[in-house]
Amino acid sequence: MDVRRATQRYPGGDPGTGIQSLHAFSFGPHYDPDNLRFGALIACNEERLAPGAGFDEHPHSHTEIVTWVVEGELTHRDSTGHETVVRPGDVQRLSSAAGVRHVERNDGPAPLTFVQMWLAPLEPGGDPSYEIVHGIADSTPYAVPEAGAMLHVRRLTAGERTAVPDGVYVYVHVVRGEVGLDDERLGPGDAARITEAKDLEAVGVTEAELLMWEMTALSGASGL
Repeated sequence: MDVRRATQRYPGGDPGTGIQSLHAFSFGPHYDPDNLRFGALIACNEERLAPGAGFDEHPHSHTEIVTWVVEGELTHRDSTGHETVVRPGDVQRLSSAAGVRHVERNDGPAPLTFVQMWLAPLEPGGDPSYEIVHGIADSTPYAVPEAGAMLHVRRLTAGERTAVPDGVYVYVHVVRGEVGLDDERLGPGDAARITEAKDLEAVGVTEAELLMWEMTALSGASGL
């Protein structure tokens, strides 16, 4: 198990325009050849957008983009005609496939925080697609078969235990609160990268929210 602390994330974004980003993997000018990916996961970005701030239209290709809103509301528009508002508890996935363009904005009155995770698909190309699942439950994992991955959401009370999925690659990200995992104590923004995960449990030290990726195989290259 390789634990990466929130303080080890690479800073990014554009604070002058109300955008603050923290990157768990090599990203943009923060190139780190030893931190390019873990399993299918190639990015896990914590994004904070002030009211009125946002990312103007930009392209992606050959990437599965999964977004989890922590607080506030995220407005999404893309070149395939989708326009939605993503709220806490929703899972949004944009499959960029051979190419798509999108806009992400905070059009609401309150600050917006979201976690965005990029996964490399097993096969490049194809047609872009979009999906949003409102109010996902802890007992219902979200499958991304294009990347050979499954997202598990867990909300824990203090002292509550939950199984960490078994898998060749498992990535655990703490959204809020504190959890114990093996002999480690993880706080907000901390993550654990586990290879050959088996029979592990996470326990809520406080009330906590976790995102756990179960990945069974290495995926192909991503065009981002």
